Amino acid sequence: MTKQTIAVTGADGFIGSHVVETLVTSGYHVRAMVQYNSTGSWGWMEDAPPGTHESVEILSGDVRDRDSVRALMEGADMVAHLAALIAIPYSYQAPWSYLETNAAGTLNVLEVARSLGTARVIATSTSEVYGTAQRVPMDESHPLHAQSPYSASKIAADKFVESYNLSFDLPTVTLRPFNTYGPRQSARAVIPTVISQLASGKREISLGSVTPTRDFTFVLDTAAAFRAVLEAPLEQVVGRTFNAGSGNEIAVGDLARLIAELMGVEIEIRTEDQRKRPENSEVDRLFSDSSAISSAASWKPSHTLREGLLATIEWFTDPRNLARYKPDQYNV
Repeated sequence: MTKQTIAVTGADGFIGSHVVETLVTSGYHVRAMVQYNSTGSWGWMEDAPPGTHESVEILSGDVRDRDSVRALMEGADMVAHLAALIAIPYSYQAPWSYLETNAAGTLNVLEVARSLGTARVIATSTSEVYGTAQRVPMDESHPLHAQSPYSASKIAADKFVESYNLSFDLPTVTLRPFNTYGPRQSARAVIPTVISQLASGKREISLGSVTPTRDFTFVLDTAAAFRAVLEAPLEQVVGRTFNAGSGNEIAVGDLARLIAELMGVEIEIRTEDQRKRPENSEVDRLFSDSSAISSAASWKPSHTLREGLLATIEWFTDPRNLARYKPDQYNV
């Protein structure tokens, strides 16, 4: 049988690189877009396991440029769109860039898919579009609440996806991961922040707000969710949005103490104002109901929080990996 070809935007990123590896392991051929840069770096695709690149065609481009998107998607059976600006603090400083990348970039993918007749478009949302939980657990009908420019740009992208399904019958699926973590994640996120500080010898850990709760999902489970909605019968997933979360919540402060316990150290937590969101922008609680994707695509997470954290700690404490991070520097 001829392998199906999946186009993946954002393949050089944290989640994107894991999605590419999961698809290759599952027998797909992947056309992977990495963001153009003058050094020719492929981002995290440089770290792909041996043999992965035999089934991956890498193209440098930019999701904001429709010609780049067309070059990626021509000849692909389906597309998984993960390219995005994701750092919430930086969205306060550069909101226009989030609109261009997250909303207009998604529009480019949709327009190209429409013109090419792409069989399935998987768009990546985020639990941040819900804002602070108004009810728990949070299912896909939970109201959307833009508490940051980042979440506003992702809501705009989600609505473009919805509109193209309803207006043009484009076969779209929106996947909404909750707080993905794991190897390769940016140190702007809380788990790499804690692990990298402890691995560098610190015992007084700098954090922002420690009371918000999050629903943390290991990256291999998130990648499996992408594969699940790519492979599920189209009639069961088309035009729908699916949460992908663990169905558990933990406060940031308790999470930091759990990581310290797993690393065998004692810590003191210090909160810093520069690491906190503006008061009305803080999302106080995220707690997923992922029963819809379980029913429609037979997905459920296979890693407990402890298992995922241990794998993440092992990766970050490898000196070769830790050397890529700056534990003393706050990453916006």
